Amino acid sequence: MKTLLTLLLFVSSMGFAQVGVGTLNPTATLDVNGNMKIRTVAVNLTETVAKDSILSLNRGVVNRISAKSIVESHFKTFIRGGFTGATDIAFTVGPSTPAKIQFNVEDYDENNEYNTSGSSYEFIAKNAGLYAIDVQIKGGSSISVSLDFGVAIMKVPLSTGVAVVLAKQSFSNIGLLGVNVTPPVRFVRTIVKLVAGDKIYFNLYNSVNVGLLSAPEESFFTIQQVR
Repeated sequence: MKTLLTLLLFVSSMGFAQVGVGTLNPTATLDVNGNMKIRTVAVNLTETVAKDSILSLNRGVVNRISAKSIVESHFKTFIRGGFTGATDIAFTVGPSTPAKIQFNVEDYDENNEYNTSGSSYEFIAKNAGLYAIDVQIKGGSSISVSLDFGVAIMKVPLSTGVAVVLAKQSFSNIGLLGVNVTPPVRFVRTIVKLVAGDKIYFNLYNSVNVGLLSAPEESFFTIQQVR
């Protein structure tokens, strides 16, 4: 009798084209109020099936994961950028007011994380991990005398939104009869742990107006996810 009653309830539910498991008010063709467990799963080799989402099994419990997020999580960061044009890039900054370096071209950006347009000129991490960051700048002839010429790697954590200096190289630049006595190149590198949403950009420090050489082998930056 109990089996017959269960069957009648199931047939009645099917008449409304909706079946509820664990609920008396289904809102879909099959509405399961609880976890779903599958004993056996057939293998599907059709890649287009996974273009929107992927179902994963954890001890028989089915979960949905975005196929896009899975693919992007395996794309590591590889970026190299610099300046466009054949002339020096002019900056006007003071010793207490560093300027963001506007690297406006990329040789490559495998995960599309650095913004070369507008006023951003920032890298925004898509994935958590360890990142190796390098930046080099070379001053033009206008840097003959400067009390503070340098470059810094800046980080803006997603959690605080406040910029901090990760690494910096800055020292006086002295010229004699139009010839640089001290090297016009500043180079700094570091390894930093980032979470998704953290930002990286580069600051220029200088006590007088300066032109940076725009040649890609002289002024550039690289960002590489190492883990």
